[in-house]
Amino acid sequence: MRIVLSNIGTYGDINPLIAIALELKRRGHTPVMALPNVYRPKIEPLSLTFHALRPDIDPTNTLLVEMVYDVKKGTETGLREFLYPVLRQTYDDLLDAATKPARADLMLLGELNYAGPIVAEVTGIKWASYVLAPFSFFSAYDPPVLPPYPRLARADKAPGMGRAMRRLARFVTRQWPEPVYELRRELGLPRGKNPIFDAKHSPDLVLALFSRLLGTEQKDWPEHTLITGFCFYDADAGNAALPENLERFLDAGEAPVVFTLGSAAVLAAGDFYEQSAKAAKKLGVRAVLLIGMDARNRPKGELSDSICVAEYAPYSGLFPRASLVVHQGGVGTTAQCLRAGRPMLIMPYSHDQPDNARRMRRLGVARVIQRSSYKPWRVVRKVRAMLAEPEFETRARAAADEVAHENGVKTACDALERLAEQGQGPGIGKP
Repeated sequence: MRIVLSNIGTYGDINPLIAIALELKRRGHTPVMALPNVYRPKIEPLSLTFHALRPDIDPTNTLLVEMVYDVKKGTETGLREFLYPVLRQTYDDLLDAATKPARADLMLLGELNYAGPIVAEVTGIKWASYVLAPFSFFSAYDPPVLPPYPRLARADKAPGMGRAMRRLARFVTRQWPEPVYELRRELGLPRGKNPIFDAKHSPDLVLALFSRLLGTEQKDWPEHTLITGFCFYDADAGNAALPENLERFLDAGEAPVVFTLGSAAVLAAGDFYEQSAKAAKKLGVRAVLLIGMDARNRPKGELSDSICVAEYAPYSGLFPRASLVVHQGGVGTTAQCLRAGRPMLIMPYSHDQPDNARRMRRLGVARVIQRSSYKPWRVVRKVRAMLAEPEFETRARAAADEVAHENGVKTACDALERLAEQGQGPGIGKP
């Protein structure tokens, strides 16, 4: 089968797609990765077909990242200033990927690709959607933390509060999808369902690419939703080795505390690494700082030999050798911590991160610290208490055992093959 896999987002959004694509290729299918061009150097060395999709992502545009991660307006900024202005180009690019040089048998689409369901409707190509965290379902029965209104989360168990939160989210965002409706009118299609909450989910198969440790099925989830487990991939163009200096550091002493901000928040790190280095010194522990490509993230002044600085390291090789991980709460980073059985201190930014953080705190494997409170003495107090409490380690290792029994990639690929066997819809032809 020829299967187009597409989304727009960070490595946290794309890495699960790569994991699935590699397994589909191993099974004899032809996966086509329709992604922003910035990912081409990471995809083509894997011998996967690549098709560029607009908008492209400039990893050096820290201003855009800071705007997108603004708690109050971040999601709106990302949609209105980044995705929607080029929605027609996204549609054209994905249509090409799905029909040239041959028609795709199936598409797997992420929720940030708002043109994807429209391409499926026009062509009649079967499609599945995927989400990475329970936050994406906005369930009234398992209500998420809404970043602009975090205090509502304290009352989420009050009768009717979940439904009220869902209505609030729909009301606040009611004007955002207008460019999607505009494109549909241009293509001669009816208005359709709300793209932010409803139309992004396939009517035939929704893959929830996360562990049941993060969330379980709710009555108001879309039909045909399948929880697969996490789909892990964190190599750099196929290279999963740790940097040599980091490997030597890990071999030379006790397990360190790791400080990281994932693949996107690292572009808007602020003074996170400066404060983290000071906290590590006060704690008297060995530490690893994963600072990304932005030189401004390197702490000022000379660091002691007990702190190792690296731009990037595959979490799957690093986290099992850590004592604790301090991170931003992205679902990919959270998943790797669960897989490694490591306790976490989470400093969430926006989007799904506050919700993921609360879920990990409820699971008993994490504590949470707000960005505004991220000061060395507060970090020291929380990390020291966690390292002194063996129950965090015990619960984290129990979580790792559960994750080890899940096989997200196999479960997802089996489901995609079953869906493809059902055949295609009629479509309406290319306008």
